[in-house]
Amino acid sequence: MKLLHGMTWDHSRGFDPMAATAAQYALVHPGVEIVWERRSLQAFADFPLEQLAAEYDLIVIDHPHVGLAARAGCLVPLDQAGRAAEMADLARQSLGGSHESYQYEGHQWALAIDAATQVASYRPDLLKHIPSSWSEVCEIARTGKVLWPIKPVDALMSFFTLSANRGTPCRNEDGKPLFARDDALVTLQAMLELARAVPAECAAMNPIEAYERMLESDEFVYCPLGYGYTNYAREGYRKNLLRFANIPSLGNNGPVGSCIGGTGIAVSSRCKAIEIAVDYAFWIASANCQKTLFFDSGGQPANAVAWDDAHCNRAAHGFFQDTRAALDAVYLRPRYDGYLEFQDRGGQIVNRFLAGKTDAAKTVDALEIAYRKSLR
Repeated sequence: MKLLHGMTWDHSRGFDPMAATAAQYALVHPGVEIVWERRSLQAFADFPLEQLAAEYDLIVIDHPHVGLAARAGCLVPLDQAGRAAEMADLARQSLGGSHESYQYEGHQWALAIDAATQVASYRPDLLKHIPSSWSEVCEIARTGKVLWPIKPVDALMSFFTLSANRGTPCRNEDGKPLFARDDALVTLQAMLELARAVPAECAAMNPIEAYERMLESDEFVYCPLGYGYTNYAREGYRKNLLRFANIPSLGNNGPVGSCIGGTGIAVSSRCKAIEIAVDYAFWIASANCQKTLFFDSGGQPANAVAWDDAHCNRAAHGFFQDTRAALDAVYLRPRYDGYLEFQDRGGQIVNRFLAGKTDAAKTVDALEIAYRKSLR
């Protein structure tokens, strides 16, 4: 018996499709068992990748981990697995750069299995006009009906998104300033306008908490930026439904620049059965699995074939077709080894600013200092 252990994140979208695919893989491959465990979303983001790779054979990761993976050598480079044709298929079926986001220093460190970016969400039974501009969002917010999750990491992701949406994206090149000072000030002031109009509790919310709050009562009807969750758009997941839409524009450029998220599946370099783990990874990333078992068991596919699939769109009330434009024009945040230190500190800095605890000029300075410190 070959027993493999995997680690993913603790949400039905993160765990259920992994458990379902592991069970199916075991049926087709007698003598193989894959057991998935889960950590909280915060622990999933914070726990050291090297330690996870020492303890687990398969790991679901965020793409900003690839710089660390390349330096530490703790993951198997999947482009060396003798599966060139399958890799080419996945590259061709990539959604919004999801596949490419796991490429770093000439290697593919994970396969995209879950695609997400910041999108808007709303209660279709309570809101008929969907805002298309940031100014419209602020108008609705002043009526008390908008939530905006700006917990530290989400505050930084919104800063990235809005900067890119204006046509002034934060840079990804090591050694150069992360952003132009005047551009950052404009973005921060636009964020502050909305932060002052939403409930103070938003400063401690993540997207899941915002969506749950929108669905538990009729008080809030719209959220402008938050990572999309197809689960909330499916019948029976909660009492009410959320619909999702492309992001409102700050720079009159349409729904461009959303900061891509999602997850990929990686294989530890210390895996006890690398060939089996790689085979499983390629299977769950494949178009056929993504649009059937993976989606049907609660997953949010990263394969464009699934996003175009009629069954997936019907079951998720148009989630995929309604947010596709945002996924096709995403912003890819930095991934260098050390970036995660900046993400942690930078999120705290932007969150403090949006809570009114410091001014924009000091925030820009603090962000640049934190960025410089994170460069190895």
